[in-house]
Amino acid sequence: MPDERLDLPAPYPGARVIVGLSGGVDSAVAALLLKEAGWEVQGLFMSNWEEDDDSYCTAAQDYQDARAVAAQLAMPLHRVSFAREYRERVFSRFLAEHRAGRTPNPDVLCNREIKFGVGLTWARRLGASHFATGHYARLRATPDGVGLFKARDAGKDQSYFLTEVPRAALAGVLMPLGELHKPQVREQARRAGLAVHDKPDSTGICFIGERPFREFLARYLERAAGPIEAPDGERLGTHEGLAFYTLGQRAGLNIGGRQGGPEEPWYVAAKDAARNALIVVQGHEHPQLLATALTSGPWHWLAPARREPFSAAIKVRYRQADQDGLLQAQAEGGMRVTFAHAQRAVTPGQYVVAYEAERCLGGAVIEAVSSARTAAAAA
Repeated sequence: MPDERLDLPAPYPGARVIVGLSGGVDSAVAALLLKEAGWEVQGLFMSNWEEDDDSYCTAAQDYQDARAVAAQLAMPLHRVSFAREYRERVFSRFLAEHRAGRTPNPDVLCNREIKFGVGLTWARRLGASHFATGHYARLRATPDGVGLFKARDAGKDQSYFLTEVPRAALAGVLMPLGELHKPQVREQARRAGLAVHDKPDSTGICFIGERPFREFLARYLERAAGPIEAPDGERLGTHEGLAFYTLGQRAGLNIGGRQGGPEEPWYVAAKDAARNALIVVQGHEHPQLLATALTSGPWHWLAPARREPFSAAIKVRYRQADQDGLLQAQAEGGMRVTFAHAQRAVTPGQYVVAYEAERCLGGAVIEAVSSARTAAAAA
C-alpha cells in the first residue's frame, strides 16, 4: 500500500492552492486545514446554475456563506459562473439520457466537466499550483502514479462520484478531508468559529434542490403517456412518460393490486421504449428486479488498465456496500461485470465503479443489464 499522502502535503515556496469554496462546512474546513498547514490559500466560488426566480436553488445564500468563510480565514475569494459550461456539458446530457429512458448521474459528470475540468483550469489561471476541494476521498502516491482511495469515513466516502475525473488532473489536487470523519470536520469548524459549522449538508444538485423531481423534468421533457403493464401484458394503469421513472421505483405509480392477487407493492422493472410501456412487478425482490450481470460503456481507468478477467469489489450506486464481481474487458473499451450475488435495480445510465481494497480502479456508465429471470430462462 502507498504511504505518501497527496491530499495534504507540506507547502513549498511559492505554492498557492485554490479551494473550491461552496459555502458549506466541508470546503470551509478544507480551506482551514490548508491555511493551518502553511499554504497560501484562496477561494473560488463556482456558480453552475442560473435561473430567474428559482426559489429552490440555494446558490445566492451559498455565496454569502462562502464570503463569510473567506473573510473569517482572511483569504481572497474569486467568483466565476460556469452556467453555460454546465448546461452544455452536464445538463444537456442529463436531459438526453432521460429522453432515452435512462437514469443519469449528473454529479459524476459535474466533477469531471466542471469542478475538475473548467474549475481546475480557472484555478491555474489564478496562479494556483494546486486545486483543493472538500470531497471525502484520499489521494496517494503509488508506483503507477496518483491513486484515488476511499475516505476514512465510509459513510461519507465520495470516491464513487470521482471515478470519471481525469487521472492527470488528480496530480494537482488536494483533498484535506480524506482522513477525517464528518463529526471531526464539524468540530474543527466549530472550534475555528466558522459560521457554517452547523449548516446542513446539501441534499442534491442545485438545479433540482428540494423541488419535486418529476415536476422539474416536465419543464424540459414532453409528457408521453403510455401503459403500465405487468410482465404478462395486463394493463394496470397509465404512466406520464418513461423519462419520469427509474428502475426499482415504487412511489408515484398510482396502481393497486390485482383482484385475487398478492397485495405486495409494485416496482418499476423495465421500460419498453418501442411500445412506450412501463413494466412493473410485485415484490421488492422479484427476479426481474435482480441483475446477474451488466455491460458498461468505455471504462475510465484510475489505475493501470487490465485486459485479463479479474475480481474486484463493485458498486452500482452511491453508498452501496461493496459487492463481489468478475470484470471482463469487452470490445471498444467496455466491461462486462458478473456479480457473485444478484443485485437489485441495476440501472442503465448510472455508474458501475470497481475497487481493490480501498483503491478506486475506475468505472463506467452502465449500458445494459442481465436480469436473474433472463438468466433462469436461458438455463
